[in-house]
Amino acid sequence: MGNKINTHGLRLGVNKTWNSIWYSDNKNFSKALHQDIKIKELVREKLNVAGLDSIVIRRSENVMDVDVFVARPGVAIGRGGTGMDTLKADIAKLSKSQVNVNINEVKKPDASARIIARTIADGIEKRLPLKPLMENCKQKAEAAGVNGIRILVSGRIGGSSQARNVKTTFGQVPLQTIKATIDYSYERAATSDNGIYGVKVWVYKSKI
Repeated sequence: MGNKINTHGLRLGVNKTWNSIWYSDNKNFSKALHQDIKIKELVREKLNVAGLDSIVIRRSENVMDVDVFVARPGVAIGRGGTGMDTLKADIAKLSKSQVNVNINEVKKPDASARIIARTIADGIEKRLPLKPLMENCKQKAEAAGVNGIRILVSGRIGGSSQARNVKTTFGQVPLQTIKATIDYSYERAATSDNGIYGVKVWVYKSKI
């Protein structure tokens, strides 16, 4: 079962919580949900270069708080805070409400599944050798103190005519143990000659 559904969804209420925290009635729920999706797409587009890890949106009656976790907060904030001001203005246009943007630093970026997956995806788009790229990310995660990591890349690897998978692992990744704190991310890498690559990363951090 752990391989068939989203790792975060399986652990909601145990050691994971929602990334959008608010309440709405049936009339306004779909509107708020679509706003959240557009805001998260915007933040990913703007802050991928800063090593984006996660986005948490909290809503009250007239105020929206957007907590952004990145590996390089200086890049996200920009010179003199211009980057954060621009992001705040763009989010306010989408939400049409008062917005507070909080930039937080990720203490161990090498142990973040999203940052690892995006690093591999960016490397594929830059035509870096795949296996050394995966091994490098695995070794950095091991040095960061994770209990286990699994990296899976799918696509027309090496220009082959048929898609295949390349996998590398370290330690244990107990996907069916609900009390295990596992960070999961899926990213896509678009190439001009070999189509789309899929990158999945599971990081086993601890157990409750």
